[in-house]
Amino acid sequence: MHIGSNLLRSRQGMFVAALTSLIAGCAAHPSDPAGVAPLQAYKQRTLELHIYDSLIKIISAPRETPGAQADLQLWVSNAAQAVDTYYGRFPVRNVNVVIETTEGQGPQSGTTFGFATPTIRMSVGRATVAEDFPRDWMMTHEMVHLAFPRVPQEHHWIEEGLATYVEPIARAQAGQLPSQRVWLDLIEGLPHGLPRAGDRGLDFTPTWGRTYWGGALFCLLADVKIRERTNNQYGLQDALRGVLAGGGNIQTIWPIKLALQTGDEAVGQTVLIELYEQMRAAPVDVDLDAMWRALGVKLVRRQVVFDDDAPLAAVRRAITAPPHG
Repeated sequence: MHIGSNLLRSRQGMFVAALTSLIAGCAAHPSDPAGVAPLQAYKQRTLELHIYDSLIKIISAPRETPGAQADLQLWVSNAAQAVDTYYGRFPVRNVNVVIETTEGQGPQSGTTFGFATPTIRMSVGRATVAEDFPRDWMMTHEMVHLAFPRVPQEHHWIEEGLATYVEPIARAQAGQLPSQRVWLDLIEGLPHGLPRAGDRGLDFTPTWGRTYWGGALFCLLADVKIRERTNNQYGLQDALRGVLAGGGNIQTIWPIKLALQTGDEAVGQTVLIELYEQMRAAPVDVDLDAMWRALGVKLVRRQVVFDDDAPLAAVRRAITAPPHG
């Protein structure tokens, strides 16, 4: 089965599983700040990873968790490296990564919580083998959540949209994913983010497509517009680094406009606020085919081919290029 289709279905499943996990976790473990109550029935194993200036604790039940210790460490450290590459530093000083076991093969779902010590709860199938971890995108997706403030529920699309958009780019910049795969995911995923009949804008249409891929579409438009206005000197990456530098991570709660204005200030533009005002309460259709032509991205027999003579080819290259600092 084509990997892009798997990705879309997997992300949709993750959305449902994350909501279920969040509801169950809040109901069953209201005083569980570390997010480890489900593991109490087993002897816990804690692996400590010192990533740059941050401490990541991997908490699991060794008799239940599939995969060798080295596989788990590499899985988590690769995700941390990708996020550190994109943001210029790891977003928080401490984070717990709680590994739970479920049915199936490979990572199944994840949820990130903004406790005093942020916690990522990740479920992994019992049939998982070592080769499943390097192919996973969920751990990086969840770690991207660490780098943006929590916002009111009606703006959940910005949190999930950012994680959907940044995750493959961060992995590409860290040398973990070819740039062609980044654009394949966007070509196949972004149509799900376009408004449909009855759409009332991103703040008022909390469907799966608009939350994940509508948010990702907002991010791509912002990235391209920032780079066009600054002659490719800055992009969305610089705006998000500005939010993080301003104290905005998952341990904080901000109004969405504060987060977007902080990002705009970091790049000397007003792109984020302008796009938000356009898209928050009204359906904004986007000609994706025209976007791909301008960026020089073509899909030929389900393979991505780049046109380096396209008007925005330099913008496309800059989005996935490793940052200079």
